[in-house]
Amino acid sequence: MELTELLRKARRVVICGVGNDVRGDDAFGVLVAERLKELVDSPNVLVLNCGEVPESYTGKIVEFKPELVIFVDAVDFGGEHGEVIVADPEGTLGEAVSTHSLPLKVLVGYLKTRLNAEFVLIGCQPAVMGLFQEPSDVIVERAETLARAIAGVLDGAED
Repeated sequence: MELTELLRKARRVVICGVGNDVRGDDAFGVLVAERLKELVDSPNVLVLNCGEVPESYTGKIVEFKPELVIFVDAVDFGGEHGEVIVADPEGTLGEAVSTHSLPLKVLVGYLKTRLNAEFVLIGCQPAVMGLFQEPSDVIVERAETLARAIAGVLDGAED
């Protein structure tokens, strides 16, 4: 099923921005989450800036009882800089976590024991990952585009 369709049919959605905002392009998920917090105002959507520790938010995620959980993160999958993919977080990309302590694959496995929900990973190919570097213009633009697209679908789903 496509992401747009999943977003439209889910009554309750959690979006988890994952990343480190002082490691360049690793800020992708954090940028998307912070922008979505500005764009989406719905009691049925929970946007979390999880930073580098999405496992610290499992209680909030489970308590919200979502039908769809989306993780947004910079993921090195060998694509072009700024390329965005939608994947299964329990697949191989869920293991390819850059600076995060717990692979998404493990986190999703845990959440599946507590929720009846769909899980999706939206990954963006980073290039600049050095400490105290700003995210590249490409990543900032992709984050804005993704946040606007998700907000647009969610706003349409509320009608």
